[in-house]
Amino acid sequence: MAIRRALILGGTGMLTQCTAALIGEGWHVVVPSRRYAPLPADEGLGRALWVEADWSDPDEVAARAARALGGPADLLVAWVHGQSRVPILSAVTPLLAPDAPVVEVHSSADPVLGAPDPVIDHPTQQVVLGTVTERGTSRWLTQHEIAESVMDAIRRGLAGRAPGVHQIGAARV
Repeated sequence: MAIRRALILGGTGMLTQCTAALIGEGWHVVVPSRRYAPLPADEGLGRALWVEADWSDPDEVAARAARALGGPADLLVAWVHGQSRVPILSAVTPLLAPDAPVVEVHSSADPVLGAPDPVIDHPTQQVVLGTVTERGTSRWLTQHEIAESVMDAIRRGLAGRAPGVHQIGAARV
């Protein structure tokens, strides 16, 4: 069986459950992150490798990720904020297999313009996180709700579904 490689930017925080799910499915997952967090390394047939990442040095992040991947990434999942987003995504683009889907997570979107345009010229599923209203009050999405939504986008991307923007919860204003 061929090794499936995933690169998850920011996968030790709110995307930890997604990282664990992919490992459980046999993926070799590389997780560049600013902070080390223990990852489930021996679930299923997959494995995880944490790579120290300083978003202010995108080329170094990409070089470290490339060494850890050991070949082209078959999937990219990214939750990179603000000014780091474009430089980091641009730096890791050469690490992707030609047909690798991209899943990008956004904490919010501009209420008028919507989600930002994809940086990478690959089929991209964008997940925009909102809020949930219960009993007349608003709350943030739980880590489980976020993970389910991102895994759904990963499955759509891997199945070759058309790129799209997926608003989860109510848009933040």
